[in-house]
Amino acid sequence: MSDVGARLATRGSRDFMASRSSSMRLKSCCAGFAAGLAILGACARPSAPAKEVTARRALPAQSYESSPEAPFDRSDYAVRLNQMKSFYDVPGEFGHMMDGEDYGFESLSFILTETHPNGGPPLHTHESEEAHVLLEGHVAYIIGDRRFSAVGPYVARVPARAPHTFVNKGSVPFNLVAVFPSKRLTYKEVGPNPLVEKP
Repeated sequence: MSDVGARLATRGSRDFMASRSSSMRLKSCCAGFAAGLAILGACARPSAPAKEVTARRALPAQSYESSPEAPFDRSDYAVRLNQMKSFYDVPGEFGHMMDGEDYGFESLSFILTETHPNGGPPLHTHESEEAHVLLEGHVAYIIGDRRFSAVGPYVARVPARAPHTFVNKGSVPFNLVAVFPSKRLTYKEVGPNPLVEKP
């Protein structure tokens, strides 16, 4: 083989390896993205396309928090809703929360909600920053001294210690995922949700 042929063969091999390496990185990135979408989809119930809710289930009159219904094995990689604490905030927000440390996470905690129309949490704060991920729905927010609305899909940024709340402005329940860069959740209620419309 000539020197030119050898150089082309070597170059072709390097290009192939670089292309293969890029392909592997792309596959790895896509797998990570798919895993993230799987976590987001875990809180949504498989159902028909969203439609107007005509007969809503009765919502509890009192807020509550309950312990997990089932134990969690730290060697598992998937956490089911019945393995998390559950809660309800008047008016109309059901949810599940997990202190990441109890489930094998080093620096992440989560809240998954099912927020009904005109429902949302009390005005509150957390010691860490927070991200809200909503794939579908219409939400009114108060974060600090700002009021605004957002329509999914979006990610909302909530700074650490900023008083905040939200309310579902749509006509159907939505599922919101809150992500915290902390192994333990903190929560301090500041007052009632001023966005909730009184009946």
